[in-house]
Amino acid sequence: MNSRRDFLQKVSLGIGVTALSGLPALSCSTNSDGKQDKQLRVAIMGLGGYANIVAKGMQECKLAKITGVISGTPSKVETWKKQYGIPDKNVYNYENISQLKDNPDIDLVYVITPNSLHHKHVLQVAAAGKHVICEKPIADNAKQAKEMIDACAKAGVKFYIGYRLHFEPHTRELIRMREAGEFGKVMHVNNYAGFKIGDPTQWRLKKALAGGGAMMDVGVYSLNGARYCTGEEPIWVTAQESKTDTVKFKDVDETVTFQLGFPSGIIANCGCTYNFNHVENLKLMGEKGWAELNPAFGYGPIKGVTHLGPIDQPDVNHQAYQMDGIAESILNNKPDPNVTGQEGLKDMIVVDAVYESLRKGGAKVFINKS
Repeated sequence: MNSRRDFLQKVSLGIGVTALSGLPALSCSTNSDGKQDKQLRVAIMGLGGYANIVAKGMQECKLAKITGVISGTPSKVETWKKQYGIPDKNVYNYENISQLKDNPDIDLVYVITPNSLHHKHVLQVAAAGKHVICEKPIADNAKQAKEMIDACAKAGVKFYIGYRLHFEPHTRELIRMREAGEFGKVMHVNNYAGFKIGDPTQWRLKKALAGGGAMMDVGVYSLNGARYCTGEEPIWVTAQESKTDTVKFKDVDETVTFQLGFPSGIIANCGCTYNFNHVENLKLMGEKGWAELNPAFGYGPIKGVTHLGPIDQPDVNHQAYQMDGIAESILNNKPDPNVTGQEGLKDMIVVDAVYESLRKGGAKVFINKS
């Protein structure tokens, strides 16, 4: 995951992939240290575990750099200031976010706070006039997602979701092959994502902060994967939940399986869990061929094989690829990659339907996209 080829090589991978378009060649000049003269200045909001992964990954970026932080924990701020050279004037807390509007050192805020705070925080960042990228899931529900999209549009700022796999070369190659017809008509998809969650007191197991359990977190990988495996939007869903630990998972779902029906007749079998490991697989079956990614959704290395043999693509730093791709769009006024708020909304509409099916005992729910 930490090995990374030159960004110019990256943007040449799968440029023709419609679903992941918007990553043209760079137009900025390069300094002697390999960085670009013009860089997107990023503030990280929420300094938890994944924020640290993003920050470390961004040290490999050529078009983006960390220039600020937003946190309610002073001890974490001090560590980040020292590690990333962040000046006091670029440090904010959750009460003074509005002051971002007066800081030219910050172009974009990366929201990496608990799921149920995404809605509030994105609205605040947009009101401060800064571009924003928000970790998935976009929000607690589709209604919130729409409000976030509208707020960013009204403020005239860009809004992205942290779908790092949309920049990952194995994933992009799978989509390229599907669009090129190399699998023939897609017939079936199987996607599963999950892990055994640890600390029972963490925020992910508290519905008030997480919005839900495995479905909200890792279920989005299975769902989003089904959408890019088919190139279609689901029209119905059925879902089932199993819960083997009613104490640990009192507030949230533990393991969810769900089936997605697509307009062409494809059915995708999907699943997600918080209670067992080694669940990270994507498989596409077509009339002419097949593809499998395993591991498919983690931070790397992603591995893939098709009916033609191994998917020969580089192992990359997902977070750096993601941030350089987004920076390229903003800095050089290029088309947006397929990780905007609209992509997050499409997933959340289906997540809402999954939870509705669960409430109705697994009944088929037709998806309302309005």
